[in-house]
Amino acid sequence: MNDPNTARVSCGALTASDAGRRVELDGWVHRRRDHGGLIFIDVRDRSGITQVIFDPSLGEVFGQAETLRSEDVIRVCGVVRSRPAGTENAKLATGQVEVPAAELEILNRSETPPFVIAAEEEPAEEVRLRYRYLDLRRPRMQRNLTVRHRILKAFRDYFDDHGFLEVETPNLIKSTPEGARDYLVPSRLHRGTFYALPQSPQILKQILMIGGLGRYMQIARCFRDEDSRSDRQPEFTQVDVEMTFVSQDEVLAMMEGSVRYVWEHALGQTIPDPLPRLTYAEAMRRFGSDKPDLRFELELVDVADAFRGGAFGLFAGLAESEANRVIALRWPGGAALSRRDFDAVTELAKTFGAKGLAYVSFAPDGIKGSIARFVDEPLAAQLRERCGAQDGDAILFVGDAKHGASEVAGKLRLEIGERLGLRKPDAFAFCWVLGFPLFERDEETGEITFSHHPFTAPAPGQEALFDSDPLALTAQHYDLVLNGYELGSGSIRNHTAEFQNRVFKRLGLSDEQIEDRFGFFMEALRYGAPPHGGMALGIDRIVMIACGENSLRDVIAFPKNQTARDVMMDAPSSVPDQALNDLGLRIVEPPPA
Repeated sequence: MNDPNTARVSCGALTASDAGRRVELDGWVHRRRDHGGLIFIDVRDRSGITQVIFDPSLGEVFGQAETLRSEDVIRVCGVVRSRPAGTENAKLATGQVEVPAAELEILNRSETPPFVIAAEEEPAEEVRLRYRYLDLRRPRMQRNLTVRHRILKAFRDYFDDHGFLEVETPNLIKSTPEGARDYLVPSRLHRGTFYALPQSPQILKQILMIGGLGRYMQIARCFRDEDSRSDRQPEFTQVDVEMTFVSQDEVLAMMEGSVRYVWEHALGQTIPDPLPRLTYAEAMRRFGSDKPDLRFELELVDVADAFRGGAFGLFAGLAESEANRVIALRWPGGAALSRRDFDAVTELAKTFGAKGLAYVSFAPDGIKGSIARFVDEPLAAQLRERCGAQDGDAILFVGDAKHGASEVAGKLRLEIGERLGLRKPDAFAFCWVLGFPLFERDEETGEITFSHHPFTAPAPGQEALFDSDPLALTAQHYDLVLNGYELGSGSIRNHTAEFQNRVFKRLGLSDEQIEDRFGFFMEALRYGAPPHGGMALGIDRIVMIACGENSLRDVIAFPKNQTARDVMMDAPSSVPDQALNDLGLRIVEPPPA
């Protein structure tokens, strides 16, 4: 197979124009079919599939072909020809041609795989993760990783074009709490001390700005020791960005431009210009979420005033306080649901945190539902007008304290959108959410804590509220949302040591704790730190949505499973006692339950 007239080509590259060309194909046996004495082998590599034909007249080569099985690794030579009329395969990029084999070399044999690579049905996820090297051969996974590559390249190209330097920050750093648990790494050279794996490069990128780099970006690996979910992984990748001497609007423009560039150059699609902007309060009011899914229009409608002083005592009582909400949510076609269906939706709402759920439906034979007897014709007309309800629709009602009612109604909105098929996976609905509170009260402890992280600056002109009413402070913080997922967060940072110290003190940290955890950073701020701000976007979520997948595990080459384990490598795993001794560690078993 060393003929200089033979061209090595990838398995997805051949077209009708290659007819008559002698080629070499290297790849895996994707499928084998025997027809009329001929053996048809689909040879696969990352680029695609080419059909190769073995004729009995080849003698020894044909005999070798008879032994081929799925996933054997082979090298084939032959002259490309057009397929006979009527045998073309429009589903394949190479479907106009085939290669009659002249030579065959079996490079490696494969054991019988635990699942069929060429099968349409999806193997169980645990099997896919256990044999990830086989799962990665599947076209779906190779497509997803190819999209990931293109997205990463487009981000790098965009930020390079805009004068950003890519700087690598270390993965062994000091533990600086950012809201999740750190992964800790014991030091052998400094026994009894620990590094932390970064939850993000937050402080380091701010120090780069203090160092005068001006515009920084990084494709950064980050680590958080938290429970794994379909949209979370213990280690993840983000596009990390920071800039000096910028306003919030300038950061938004830069980041919005990066996403628009990526969607155009990596995905071949355009997105709106500019992207919609919502305040946090508006997002919660209209959609019941600070990461609203804007692919469909069903919005929450405040109707407490319509029930004030009315016959339905629960809603009338809630309407007496501005701290409460009574929310109406239209269900298109909901009048067709049975009583049992509404009972099931009520139980679902309770899992969302609701105390109960009220509803009315506008059936052809009149108003029905759990509170129908309290809804007279004038009230029904008012509710229908406000919600845009038509004959055949239903309206769900959620009443409670503002935040709780909003969250429950927001989750019900998503449920309706899902059931009605409104949340299309191939649609892309971006928006910015701005104006978050700077602080919030911890539900468990009652203490004031930061809403996102303690390095975020308040909105200009609010300094007087810092001591008098800290929960009223608005942050210069912004989230980019896509299809109901938060793609990333950013903020304008505190750039003076004095104000950063006030924030830490407000969070209850003592001078000693501030010095222990953040002393190096506070020192840096005292040496002429410029105003700065930035953002980070989650690559894994971006690729997941771009590929129409529902799990991050389908767009990461080697992900962890739902219990944060790598089942292919069997990690985490125990280590020899000597390794623990070197680190000055010992395993302490938990006490019996």
